[in-house]
Amino acid sequence: MQKVIVVGAGIWGASLALRLAESGRQVTLVERLAGDDPRRASAGATRLVRSAHGTSEFYARMAWQATRDWLALNERAGEQIFLPQGVMWFGREADGWEARSAEVLKNLDIPCTLLDPAEAARFYPELRHDDLATVLHEPEAGVVRARRATEVITGLAQDAGVTLIRGAAGPAGRQVVIDGEAMTADQVVWACGAWLPELFPGLPITVTRQDTTHFAAGWTGVPAFCDYSASAYGHGDVGGHGMKITSDVEGEPGFDPDSARGDILPASEQRARDYLARRFPSLAGVPLGLTQVCQYALTPDGEWVITEIEDGVWVLGGDSGHGAKHAPALATYLTSVLTGEAAIDPRFGLHQRDSVRGLRTSGET
Repeated sequence: MQKVIVVGAGIWGASLALRLAESGRQVTLVERLAGDDPRRASAGATRLVRSAHGTSEFYARMAWQATRDWLALNERAGEQIFLPQGVMWFGREADGWEARSAEVLKNLDIPCTLLDPAEAARFYPELRHDDLATVLHEPEAGVVRARRATEVITGLAQDAGVTLIRGAAGPAGRQVVIDGEAMTADQVVWACGAWLPELFPGLPITVTRQDTTHFAAGWTGVPAFCDYSASAYGHGDVGGHGMKITSDVEGEPGFDPDSARGDILPASEQRARDYLARRFPSLAGVPLGLTQVCQYALTPDGEWVITEIEDGVWVLGGDSGHGAKHAPALATYLTSVLTGEAAIDPRFGLHQRDSVRGLRTSGET
């Protein structure tokens, strides 16, 4: 039986370990941090699941498949991991990013509608839409409970025979050194998020600080929303954490993912409040609720890094901002690559990358 070691039990690593085990591999999953450690990439409460990715058919198609997979996980887990409450995209231009996304989604038969802003306003109390030209509605998109999803998928992986090891891992060719002890496998997959650039210098990945903010507004059942031009996104109250309003503008590079997590920056709260005051004026003064200092691991073009750096040794990363939603579908794709049934797409290689926008919710730098 082929042996595979997956290092990193975030949403990507755990999903891949589960798929590999179900395909008949002997899998060891290695994770250094506890599930509730705020430094973990998948420790946040929620992530958006949406198919709109500008002009990219590749990511739209994968995200739509992942949406089906998240619904299947709900059934398998017997709980609501994924909340299909829809996503609204607030468009400033009639022929902008939202309209281009809608064209791709319609060509792929992925449900979506372009709405008049006044019509979209009925979904939200006191939505201010005087600066909007259109709203793209994805009715079957929604919100995934990120931390809980990672816990559930890790548990399913263990049920499928995956061995979970707690410890700090370092690379040594096809060996993984865990707290001084070497383990060998036929294939090793490093899915370590913001820690990858330190483990493998030269990867086109930048680590930035990203603050997330929730506010004590009791909105429930409303669609999630994204404002591409303003690099802002959020959703109503999920799990009692309050209404999420967060900026997707990249923070300062060079953030140490091992750093202690304290309070968010005052500028981060102010940016979120400015957006609330503009888009949802009735919430401008609501108290701050849950906050978290997170990190992004970003590539210049938003395309992921998925490459075999030496025989049998793979790195997966650069996924922040739009990677988590794809996890179950990506795991199926990667399993086919690792088993030799498919070739990896060249877009994920270590080529020169130009700064390109459009895959994340970050139209503003």
